Amino acid sequence: MRGNQFTLLHSRIRGVEAVEADTAFAFGRHTHEQFGVGLIHRGAQKSASGRGPVEAGPGDLITVNPGEVHDGAPIGDQGRGWRMLYLDPAIIASAIADISEGRIGVAIEFSHPAIRDARLAALFGRLFRVMTQAPAPARPDLAVDESLLQVLGALLQPSPGRQAAVPGGIAAALAMIDDCPVQALSLSDLARCAGLSRYQFLRSFARTTGLTPHAYIMQRRLHRARGLIGKGSALSDAALECGFADQSHMTRLFVRSFGMAPGAYAKAVA
Repeated sequence: MRGNQFTLLHSRIRGVEAVEADTAFAFGRHTHEQFGVGLIHRGAQKSASGRGPVEAGPGDLITVNPGEVHDGAPIGDQGRGWRMLYLDPAIIASAIADISEGRIGVAIEFSHPAIRDARLAALFGRLFRVMTQAPAPARPDLAVDESLLQVLGALLQPSPGRQAAVPGGIAAALAMIDDCPVQALSLSDLARCAGLSRYQFLRSFARTTGLTPHAYIMQRRLHRARGLIGKGSALSDAALECGFADQSHMTRLFVRSFGMAPGAYAKAVA
């Protein structure tokens, strides 16, 4: 069985993270704040995503939308290897404005969690290569810009209305959490905010978000901690500021969601 190798690479565009991984690690249920698109180049994996169960193997593209609850585990004992780009929503919004020439007024997302398309896989391979290499002396962003638009133009589609509207009470509870994810909230506090009994709230929240309230709060705290660490905060300070019991608690959850320890992430983005 191979070891766990996660490498955060230099990206030529601010707001884009490039990750290369080769691992048998099984991710727990988690979310990203960015859009993600990647290519599996070795082995295979299975995952439960917001768009249904997914299996992907060598040559398959994989995608994830912001806030989509998913996990990931290898198929077989040899793990899998992939390259992934995570793009801030602002990058996607800019690309959509170009691709649609301002005509699209509906929500846009990656509609397929796994795609087998040799031409698109080759386009992504070129995008990843130019995104992570040192810039050329002349017109350093041309290759990146054209590759990014080619890939996104093929992948982004109007949302088919897959997700139902968030019930008003659950939306209120989500806003309560999102406004201050570090505050100590009980199930009773959240249920009262939503105007539901604790059991009704728990069931409705999980059905709406794909996570229990506690798991959702932990994800919000993790993303906040990740942002602080990326800006240079000490790990102990990030853990304290984001409401974790201690640094070890933050580290366990960080690895489970992102595949690398907070210290390794801090070194990679320094």
